[in-house]
Amino acid sequence: MSSIYVAGHNGLVGSALVRQLTTRNQSWIGAARSELDLLDRKQVFEYLHTHKPAAVIIAAAKVGGIVANNTFPVEFLSENIRISSNLLDACHDANIERVLFLGSSCIYPRMSPQPIREEYLLTGPLEPTNEAYALAKISGLKLVQSYRREYGKHWISAMPTNLYGPGDNFDLENSHVLPATIRKFATAVVKKEKKVEMWGTGSPRREFLHVDDLAKACLHLLEKYDDDVAINVGSGEDVEIKELALIVANAIGFDGEIYWDTTRPDGTPRKLLDVSKIKATGWAPTIDLATGISDLIDWYYNNI
Repeated sequence: MSSIYVAGHNGLVGSALVRQLTTRNQSWIGAARSELDLLDRKQVFEYLHTHKPAAVIIAAAKVGGIVANNTFPVEFLSENIRISSNLLDACHDANIERVLFLGSSCIYPRMSPQPIREEYLLTGPLEPTNEAYALAKISGLKLVQSYRREYGKHWISAMPTNLYGPGDNFDLENSHVLPATIRKFATAVVKKEKKVEMWGTGSPRREFLHVDDLAKACLHLLEKYDDDVAINVGSGEDVEIKELALIVANAIGFDGEIYWDTTRPDGTPRKLLDVSKIKATGWAPTIDLATGISDLIDWYYNNI
């Protein structure tokens, strides 16, 4: 395959895709926000017409944790819809053969049966704390399906579970649970604090996938998958947030008290993806959670 355009190549997922493409000696292109504003429709159309990549992976999005999603629903809904529609419409206009749109497991109903199968989409209410982001992602995958149906495009969508890895966001106000937990315990050790406060009850269960495993899955799907079903990508295993906190605390060397602030929101009670469909195509994750957390802690100390 000739060049692949990675939209969002500087982000968590995009940088992992670049690492994989580079390892495989695969040609790729990308543009920083200062060079290409994905909210500017004219710029996006001109960029894809000029470069005409063989494939596009849409890993660009406005992302954040529970607080950010809950506080700025307009931005999360409006900006993500515009990013998706600008890129997909431009891909059609430039006649791009293969497109992979990356969504999120938050698109599924809050109380989905577990593990979550692809067909559970739109069968119940969404989690209120990230409804805006979820709706934007649902609109993107529906646009992919519509282009397949109306124009015969060989475009696909993938729904990753909770991701982590090098380049993660460790800001306590808008990061996701795993990097925020690492930041809290690492800070406590440095400051010799004896108590760390965690949000919620600690009872929700979450599934985690190393971003390098997702990158491999994306390239695998571009080669092996061609269906209008937005396919799940995950580890197929979940962990209680309380257990996750203990794993991080032990790996960092924190031996103090963990206090759970139950006035803070838990979010969805459980979110575990059924990954039987993607595993049937020949893909499986290779990085277990304990190893991935240990590596991410090393990355944190060397980069933050």
